[in-house]
Amino acid sequence: MSTPAPLRIVEWNLAVYRRIWRSNMLTSFVQPMLYLLAMGIGVGALVNHNSGSGQILGGIPYIAFVAPGLLATTAMMVGSIESMWPVLDAMTWGRQYEAMAATPLEPNDIVVAHVLWIMFRTGLSAAAVAAAMALFPDVRSWGLLAAVPAAVLTGLAFAMPLAAYTVTRRQDMSFPVIQRFVITPLFLFGGAFFPLSQLPVGIRSVGYATPLWHGVEMCRSFVSGTSMSALAALGHTAYLLVFVIAGAIVMARRTRRRLFA
Repeated sequence: MSTPAPLRIVEWNLAVYRRIWRSNMLTSFVQPMLYLLAMGIGVGALVNHNSGSGQILGGIPYIAFVAPGLLATTAMMVGSIESMWPVLDAMTWGRQYEAMAATPLEPNDIVVAHVLWIMFRTGLSAAAVAAAMALFPDVRSWGLLAAVPAAVLTGLAFAMPLAAYTVTRRQDMSFPVIQRFVITPLFLFGGAFFPLSQLPVGIRSVGYATPLWHGVEMCRSFVSGTSMSALAALGHTAYLLVFVIAGAIVMARRTRRRLFA
């Protein structure tokens, strides 16, 4: 009973995750490895032979450009998935949140536990990507240690607003739409695979406004060692924190309203 309330919920999540962690971690390592081989090495060989690629990519090889983007995009996908179907199950289908509300646990404890769980899940997945990146000399650097927390923050920036949306749902019909028309386009056009400066101005502005671009920029700067001022890093971090904090506040209010209505 001395365990902090949110950690009791995290312990429950860990008990469930213990059944699938081996296959999950294997996938988290193999999938980015395939991306790095196909995009970083395969496509990268073509890009690097282009005489103008060095200027466009900031003087780094293509694998050093795309690999840090995989850190951020992986965290985005893990955070968004963990904030849709599992949250809907706990709220509606399995009604675990309802059971929690019948105990001394508060809605705020549920929200804090979700933040901690997303940090754990995105941290594991980002660490697996970082391990794959460490096998390639062009992206093997101590900057990976700073890039993993940046990726975790990126995952949280997507997870908390989505969780705030999910606690109001009773069916999952909108989730495939979100995956298809929000998450997947961001994966492709969030700055992970090419500079947003190559896009038309209108689309470019949308890309700059998304949390993913800010996460990608931080991860890339840390891994490649390119210069980023402390003010720029602080700006990216603050921008992502706005999504995290706002999403957590809205989730807490909606969870309380749904459970105690």
